[in-house]
Amino acid sequence: MVKKRQDPREDAEAIREVPFSAPAGRPAGVEVLTLAELRARADACRLSTPHRPGFHHLLVLDRGRLVHCVDFKEHRLAPGDLLWSRPGQVQHFGDLTGAEGRLVLFESGFLDPATAAAARIEDWYGPAVLHPEGAAARALDEALRQLHREFGALGGLPLEVHLEVLRHLLAVLVLRAAHPAGPADGAADGTCEAGETYLRFRDAVERGFARSRRVADYARALGYAPRTLSRATEAAAGVGAKEFIDRRVVLEAKRLLAHGDQPASRIADRLGFADATNFSKFFQRQAGITPIAFRAAVRGGD
Repeated sequence: MVKKRQDPREDAEAIREVPFSAPAGRPAGVEVLTLAELRARADACRLSTPHRPGFHHLLVLDRGRLVHCVDFKEHRLAPGDLLWSRPGQVQHFGDLTGAEGRLVLFESGFLDPATAAAARIEDWYGPAVLHPEGAAARALDEALRQLHREFGALGGLPLEVHLEVLRHLLAVLVLRAAHPAGPADGAADGTCEAGETYLRFRDAVERGFARSRRVADYARALGYAPRTLSRATEAAAGVGAKEFIDRRVVLEAKRLLAHGDQPASRIADRLGFADATNFSKFFQRQAGITPIAFRAAVRGGD
């Protein structure tokens, strides 16, 4: 067990937080707009600067090319690609010139709990970019077009009814986005049980990564064997349980390095390391770069 420290999210003032803000005269909780509308009204400099929205982004690119960075990973979108970034993830847009598409912004609480659970909208480790094809792509496109049309039809229904229609149409869209390939195979071999194990482990890591990086600690707290956690995490996320924990710690370290001026010793303390030296060795081993070099690079250095 590493040293117990405060939750690093309790001191995140260095990262620019962006709350959801509904346009004047529009219902709260959801917004649908085109990239052309986004370009016309948004500050390009603020969009291109890393920020942390408190709401979901669902973006489908129709024409052109777009580079979008989510949690320091660059994604190059082509027509038909779907990007899903989630609340709390650090992101920034690339050059929007020439890119055309549709963007849905929504708060997690806008959807009903059953839809949120079925679509796993709280799974911050889900893929940021999907490449739907064939019937799945057509179904997604139609769901998005219907939602866009209804969002622009304010006044055609009483407001509370309009909101419910938007909620149901958004539910269709996120469920389509979360399950683009149809029902998963493998229910008979324990996949559902493994998925539940992974979700419990994922949530425990999110709460405790600043206090422990040991798989055994999470296994004991959740009532599983360490090997069970590793198998479930490998099946769901493609990496073992220890690598999953370490990646979460590295991600938080990158966020703190990129969006604040705290020294390595302070970041080490917040993430549960004994000292700055141990933190620096861990970060370089996992990220392939020293903390100082990463901070310089992400801020426009080398």
